Amino acid sequence: MLPAQDVRQLCEGRHADPFGVLGPHARPDGSAWLAVFLPGAAAVQAVNADGKPLAALQRRDAAGLFEGALPGLLPYRLLVRWDSGAEDLLDDAYRFGPMLGEMDAWLLGEGSHLRPFEILGALPRVHEGVAGCSFAVWAPNAQRVSVVGDFNYWDGRRHPMRLRRECGVWEIFIPGVAEGARYKFELLAGDGRLLPQKVDPYARQAELRPATASVVSALPPARPASAQRQQANALDAPVSIYEVHLGSWRRQVEDGGRWLHWDELADQLVPYAAWMGFTHLELLPITEHPFDGSWGYQTLGMYAPTARFGDPAGFARFVERAHAAGLGVLLDWVPAHFPTDEHGLAQFDGTALYEYADPREGFHNDWNTLIYNFGRTEVQNFLVGSALYWLERFDVDGLRVDAVASMLYRDYSRKPGEWVPNAFGGRENLEAIAFLKRANEVVGVQRPQAVTLAEESTAFPAVSRPTFAGGLGFHYKWNMGWMHDTLKYMARDPAHRKYHHGEMSFGLMYAFNENFVLPLSHDEVVHGKGSMLGKMPGDRWQQFANLRAYYGFMFGHPGKKLLFMGSEFAQAREWNHEQSLDWHLLADPLHAGMQALVRDLNGLLREQPALHQRDFSAEGFEWISHSDAAHSVLSFVRHDGARQRPLLVVCNFTPVVRHAWRVGVPRAGRWRERLNTDSTFYGGSNVGTPFGTAESHSEPCDGRADSIVIELPPLATVFFEWQD
Repeated sequence: MLPAQDVRQLCEGRHADPFGVLGPHARPDGSAWLAVFLPGAAAVQAVNADGKPLAALQRRDAAGLFEGALPGLLPYRLLVRWDSGAEDLLDDAYRFGPMLGEMDAWLLGEGSHLRPFEILGALPRVHEGVAGCSFAVWAPNAQRVSVVGDFNYWDGRRHPMRLRRECGVWEIFIPGVAEGARYKFELLAGDGRLLPQKVDPYARQAELRPATASVVSALPPARPASAQRQQANALDAPVSIYEVHLGSWRRQVEDGGRWLHWDELADQLVPYAAWMGFTHLELLPITEHPFDGSWGYQTLGMYAPTARFGDPAGFARFVERAHAAGLGVLLDWVPAHFPTDEHGLAQFDGTALYEYADPREGFHNDWNTLIYNFGRTEVQNFLVGSALYWLERFDVDGLRVDAVASMLYRDYSRKPGEWVPNAFGGRENLEAIAFLKRANEVVGVQRPQAVTLAEESTAFPAVSRPTFAGGLGFHYKWNMGWMHDTLKYMARDPAHRKYHHGEMSFGLMYAFNENFVLPLSHDEVVHGKGSMLGKMPGDRWQQFANLRAYYGFMFGHPGKKLLFMGSEFAQAREWNHEQSLDWHLLADPLHAGMQALVRDLNGLLREQPALHQRDFSAEGFEWISHSDAAHSVLSFVRHDGARQRPLLVVCNFTPVVRHAWRVGVPRAGRWRERLNTDSTFYGGSNVGTPFGTAESHSEPCDGRADSIVIELPPLATVFFEWQD
């Protein structure tokens, strides 16, 4: 018989070693002693595989503890008659041995398991011929951990787990639990406190908010790497990214304004982005998050696609459809911080497990969120595993890492005395730097087709350089400086731009220090910043002309391109995450013209090697004139890898037509107009040489021996292709 103390602790749900007392245990005489805890049971009998009785167990405690002797350590099942009179034939979760292999336990304890998602979380499986689900969760400081769910009445006494002390992981296999079951973990802290029920950090699916349970979901199959996708993501490829918040790109008006589901997004968003000529979709975070207003940036489910748009299989189909249409898929990925919701990672086992304990390190003042403890190997493992999970199991093309600057510096957005220096007394977060390097190295080795992009707003060196060369290992970095300077310039009255000419040219001073993406992202059209169109000065025609000229300058400038949804047709109002984009504006010729321009710019980007092959090399760029501040005119040349097809870009940022404007060219011959943002097709005044050519003359200009004469349109950017 079990000692009275064990009985009391089991019935109270406070036993720290349930597998030490429940299930079958050998006795010296060759028999076995079986104890089971089944609240609500009236009678329990152990039977063999054929249903023949092995032993009638005796009730030891009214709470539902039964025990008795078996002939030996034999296979058995439990025939249970409940207080209601119903009967069930059950498999006992406590007759199964450990699920976690020794090597997995070692790697988890060491924090070097490349794919912890294959071990932790809820995994449907057949074990010893029995269908069920294994559960495993890291909670080294808990006194007891149980799985609770709709399969056990959310009762933490019914399925307490086994602690693997060598790695701090609790595990159990529960027969009969299938895909779709809802569950959480119930934990007792080391001091005996019953904690709020926690979601599974490794859950692959979750309930739709405001419900918060995790959902048992099969592990998606690993997807093979693709040479075609690797080429499409390469540094010398044309990359034009359409950044999308799925909840507000378009809504189902006929059905109460609900979100589109994954298959509907595949039917509508994918063909639209492909038709527009974008090469990649970048999705604001789709990882599960509790609060719509965070746009996904306060995520709790680092392994779960949000239930807002359907199940994980639907997301997998969406990615497949995007690839079939020639579109890459990039995900916003947020390892910088996580929300404080009590059902999440905060104080997960009663201690600061995932976060830094000291709020000077572990709390983000800007976002009222918690900061991952990057110095903890298990936390690094959790995050690196998440990165690999999305790349391998859903075949996404890359991850855009949010708020990298906040990770790199311990004093980020903190006053003196509110931060803790590193081991050398400096401000850099050495643990976070080591984590970012490791994540990028793992991605580079395990998924070479994929890319990582850093949203990093400081002058931290070598963000997009390999780790072996002293860099952080990202493939791309957002060029926040370019964005801020050029938007500031474009917001100025054209009469004043001549005094700020350097704001448009300064970016070329550092354009090749990193592999830059030029981002006109969601951050520029919220929180009172207005829309892209609303930033432009002048009357309505001039606002559109300014924005067309700016987009032309952006596509001519070195760097990959990113445009937030709605900006491609010049949405007039500021973005609202609770509303669909204003698609009705496309009935207006000026908005439709803007959309046509962006489509043609994307086409030109793909077609012209000069616009993408040498984005990150100074050899791919050549100034013609950057000093004509008086006229607010810029001109430059882009070169392809072989320097065979130069492309001339001329920008006029005043509303004045420059008649007979002479521009130096690097090569004699014909220069054919390929795109003019002032074209009537885009809503412009059609000044220029529409698809005509300008013959060069042996007349020096801009330091060149040859030059061409053009009609330079007002508030416009014009592209000229050299022809042999």
